[in-house]
Amino acid sequence: MMSHQLMNQSSVTTFILVGFSEYPQFQIPLFLLFLTIYSVTLIGNLGIIVVIRINPKLHTPMYFFLSHLSFLDICYSSVFTPKLLQILVVEERTISFRGCMTQFFFICTFVITEIFMLAVMAYDRFVAVCNPLLYTVVMPHKFCALLIAGTYMMGGLCAVILIYTLLQLSYCEYGIINHFGCEYSAVISVSCSDSSFSQMTCLVISIFSESSSVLITLASYIFIFVTIIKMPSKGGLRKAFSTCTSHLTAITIFHGIILLLYCVPTSNSSQLFVKVATALYTIMIPMLNPLIYSLRNKDVKETVRRLISSKLHSHLT
Repeated sequence: MMSHQLMNQSSVTTFILVGFSEYPQFQIPLFLLFLTIYSVTLIGNLGIIVVIRINPKLHTPMYFFLSHLSFLDICYSSVFTPKLLQILVVEERTISFRGCMTQFFFICTFVITEIFMLAVMAYDRFVAVCNPLLYTVVMPHKFCALLIAGTYMMGGLCAVILIYTLLQLSYCEYGIINHFGCEYSAVISVSCSDSSFSQMTCLVISIFSESSSVLITLASYIFIFVTIIKMPSKGGLRKAFSTCTSHLTAITIFHGIILLLYCVPTSNSSQLFVKVATALYTIMIPMLNPLIYSLRNKDVKETVRRLISSKLHSHLT
């Protein structure tokens, strides 16, 4: 088994990433667009992590999960974006076999971890809205840390299984990947051997991770909705609703794009769509999350305002 795996790895050393080379007139505009988005992503998510760390008022389970969501956004946007920026401005479009498999492993780990992280955040909102008096008892820090560890373990385990199935395949020498990164369907397309087992494994993992996350989220929000309707005071209703809308917005965008991407048949006519959809969930969503949470969150906005005013005051004095 090991010698077979080594033979597969040695039979191909390099892949060529097509990226958006079919549209040479858009190379520089796309480079500037993606560079701007990536910069905003890094600043926004690092900003969220710093704000949560410096404000003791934000040392709650909700913000603990949010800081990990921001960390994941930084991680998985950093898997594809630097290479995409490189191939947009440099003629050299190659990626090594090892580099390709490493890229796939990390994107798979971080995306699946985020799928489960969003489900954990939905459960947290369910406890906060439906059992507010027992919130600190039900969600102690140790339990929150275990939930976080569980999401990372699930992401890593799924990625290990998928990368193992990909390493069992043979790949065509100088395989041309019609994508800007080593996304699953793009890697499979340059395989010269039967990939049905790997595709079946990917389908099972995708269905399991998506369905379990969506079911936990739906169940949590059904209970939240029922609780909100029963609330007698409008102030309590508004507060409960505002704590959930940010999370619900992030979930809808993330799951919507992933479901759309993996429900489309991988024909040649849909290759551009696959690239655009992948760019949306690996580059755009990590930028949107801090905007969604900070723009709708009074505590985050207040901390940022205090931080800016203290910096300005120190400069003036």
